[in-house]
Amino acid sequence: MVRRVMKKVLGAAVAAAMTMAVTALALMGCSGDSLQYTYSNYHCNLTLYNSDHLNSTLASAMNALSPGVFCRISFVIDNGAKYYLFENNQGDATRSIFNAKDDTQENHRRLGQNNGLVVGFGNMDNPARFYAYDAQCPNCFSSDAIPLKSYPLTLRGTGIAVCSHCKREYNMNTGGNVVSGGGKPLERYRAQTSGPTGILHVN
Repeated sequence: MVRRVMKKVLGAAVAAAMTMAVTALALMGCSGDSLQYTYSNYHCNLTLYNSDHLNSTLASAMNALSPGVFCRISFVIDNGAKYYLFENNQGDATRSIFNAKDDTQENHRRLGQNNGLVVGFGNMDNPARFYAYDAQCPNCFSSDAIPLKSYPLTLRGTGIAVCSHCKREYNMNTGGNVVSGGGKPLERYRAQTSGPTGILHVN
């Protein structure tokens, strides 16, 4: 009788331990997956020295003291000259001609999947967190499409990015999650800034 009770108790303890182990492994797997998929698989690469450009539009998004300001960065050629184009969600748009340092940074100028990055500090964290997003709608744009079609995001002053094609809305202040329409969040890249007139690096 005692042996039978002991076997039941021991069996229940082993089952409970196994359940806990499986649950722990599952949770670890989920945690690892979420970290793995935080950033885009696309190899974006940009190093930009605003200490040389002193561009106020870009500086506004690289300032931790003004969170909620986001700037789209793209690359244009006008009459043979190369420029960075900066457009923020406050209505400012400026461009800055390439200097000698920019021309030597050819391998550090992959601006998102279709010539467009968005950078800025979110206004929901303390201290403010610096984000970099692809400027294309992740639910409409495909780099494999032939012909390649562009689905650029419109940046609102509230920190919401909107796709005019699918009408989805994304919150840039909180990591690019979808706030209207469902689907995938914004493509994110790793990003660092040393301040408004410092260095921006995105990869």
